[in-house]
Amino acid sequence: MQPFESARLRFRPLHEDDTPGMFELDSDPAVHRYLGGIGGQMVTESAQSLEVIRYVQAQYVNGGIGRWAVTLRTTGEFMGWAGLKKVAGPINGHHDFYDLGYRFIPRYWDQGYGFEAAQAWLNYGFQHLALPRISGYADAENAGSCRILEKIGLRRANEFVEAGVRCVWFEADNLTPPKVG
Repeated sequence: MQPFESARLRFRPLHEDDTPGMFELDSDPAVHRYLGGIGGQMVTESAQSLEVIRYVQAQYVNGGIGRWAVTLRTTGEFMGWAGLKKVAGPINGHHDFYDLGYRFIPRYWDQGYGFEAAQAWLNYGFQHLALPRISGYADAENAGSCRILEKIGLRRANEFVEAGVRCVWFEADNLTPPKVG
């Protein structure tokens, strides 16, 4: 997979130079407000952020996909991450599914970047990776994330509890026939 862009964002694999940005992201209590037990622990040292990056890099090797860095096209500054990852599960009774996710540093909230990133990855997953289905889930109290997932075309399926957190499951099927040959 090659880096790609949307109107305002650039998506590329995470690398070790992203450690300071990942630390800023994952050490912020506001970022973790709706993550509970479903989004990883809040970090307290930059070494923990480096471990997360290495974990995601292993997903690239082992599963061919994982979350990618999101940077602002005009400046190149690290904003957070977005992308697809293959989840073995079980989560909400699902196994081996592709989960769409995104997480941004708070100064980039409420500017449409989450929607833009989610839409770009949904399109990439269906058009370039020819995935049959893409899913996503969010804390039921996180109205912003639920709204983004619905706005990009994922349909709300059901509510369930994961790690003590009430969540909403979303999914969309790829309606584009796979390319043959």
